[in-house]
Amino acid sequence: MAESHLFSRRSFLKTACVGAGTLAASNLLPDLPFIGRVLAQSDRVPDLEVRLRAVESEVSILPGSPTRVWVYQGEVIQGDTASLQAIPDSYLGPIFRVHQSQHVRIHFVNDLPEESIIHWHGLILPEAMDAHPHYAIAPGETYVYDFQVINRAGTYWYHPHPHGATATQVYNGLAGLFIVTDGEETAAGLPSDDYDIPLVFQDRSFDADNQLVYITGGMMTQMMTEMMGFLGDNILINGKPEFELDVETRAYRLRLLNGSNFRILKLGWEDGTPLTVIGTDGGLLESPLERPYVTLSPGERVELWVDFSEHTVGSQLLLKSLPFTGVEMGGTMMGGMEMPETTTLPHGEKTTVLKVNVVQESTEALTLPERLSTIQRYALSDAVNADLPRTFEIAMLNEVWSLNGRSFEMDAVADDEIVQANTLEVWEFINVVNESETGAMDGGHGGHDMGNMNMGSGEIKTEDQMAHPMHIHGVQFQILERTVEDAFREGWETVSAGYVDEGWKDTVLLMPGERVKLLMRFGSDLGLYVFHCHNLEHEDLGLMRNYQVQ
Repeated sequence: MAESHLFSRRSFLKTACVGAGTLAASNLLPDLPFIGRVLAQSDRVPDLEVRLRAVESEVSILPGSPTRVWVYQGEVIQGDTASLQAIPDSYLGPIFRVHQSQHVRIHFVNDLPEESIIHWHGLILPEAMDAHPHYAIAPGETYVYDFQVINRAGTYWYHPHPHGATATQVYNGLAGLFIVTDGEETAAGLPSDDYDIPLVFQDRSFDADNQLVYITGGMMTQMMTEMMGFLGDNILINGKPEFELDVETRAYRLRLLNGSNFRILKLGWEDGTPLTVIGTDGGLLESPLERPYVTLSPGERVELWVDFSEHTVGSQLLLKSLPFTGVEMGGTMMGGMEMPETTTLPHGEKTTVLKVNVVQESTEALTLPERLSTIQRYALSDAVNADLPRTFEIAMLNEVWSLNGRSFEMDAVADDEIVQANTLEVWEFINVVNESETGAMDGGHGGHDMGNMNMGSGEIKTEDQMAHPMHIHGVQFQILERTVEDAFREGWETVSAGYVDEGWKDTVLLMPGERVKLLMRFGSDLGLYVFHCHNLEHEDLGLMRNYQVQ
């Protein structure tokens, strides 16, 4: 088999290809371990065919010893080799760049020591392509994705989705961007090529030997970290700490993804310059919007137009995560013991996340378009349940996260989780205000074996208020309205000016005490999909349910 290699296309991106050109799939695939669940492929020759292998590897992240990571390694088998771009010296997977309507085939090879599967976050796909956690394949097996890209232009992404292991696999490095273009986007005349920059934000912790540190500490600390969510000590961009971006004096398009497990970001320029937002999860807005900052929870994306033409060569701009409050359990006490701090970078603390260096003059001038795209607005009156939204309450019951009192069951679907194909519906998520008490922690607590621990009072009392970014597979939705209880308004107001609810979304943040109404259309693809909190520790602990399209 020809060896894959890389050649330069961008200042910090490279394009993966096979040999000197494109080879037929039949010449390259016989060595794949086709022993797992391999789905039937269509007879159509794909526009893009890729082998995507998940493997254990090492990457230099900090000075000194390399860091052990899990990575996606990509190889173009059929189609344009420029469709797959690797980020050099990063654990992040290759960036897919495809056009709307293209037929894509991806051979996912699991060379990890545990089962895995890939979810194409934000893409509207048939059930088996989406892929539900019950499609997870064992080590050594292969899963074939075969689908047409029907999404509009936008910044989507991919990551593992095996139930109970999503958080650890993403934290170990498995994630990548999936960028779609279309004619409407091209006509908008936005910055492109070297001036279209993807930025993936993630937080990580490292030990003295540069190895990733995930959930540590005593049993109680580990359990509570899982119940709340993991926060790292360092914010990485594109897999690098203290990331700096060199720019020219001209306009750029910045595509931002919060790929963290739990950390919410409140992104704004240090000097207070407003941000110009041009896109969200599901692509371009109708028109540019200004925000004093953008609030970006795990799984969410936002696209910015940033014009550096007024800045002088040699100047530097700082993008900060600005201070905010109210996203975590307030005053949680366990048997009289306060929750321990598990990070040197607490949630909501002000910190620099990106340094932008203006290094070169540019003579090219772009004008921000007044009109970016056309969005088909759904009418509430057309929804089949316009007067009675389908409601899901997010709460903790007996120290287990739940949706309407239920936690995840692999193939279970309740009556209120069945939707009809080709219908428009209103869904309402409610981040409920609740307080729970349980008895002595003497085993089986929230899925954790607590042995014979004596917590002093023998009781847990938890004010279970946390922010939850909710993600729905299989759809893009429109946000109808938000409301928040007065008791939680103070914290809500520290992030709410950064919401961008005007475009297509697939992930929405709910602060404590907040409720959000969504309008979404279910397509003709039948099957089982999931919706869940994109705090990945919450997802793994059961804050996820199925819905059935029939």
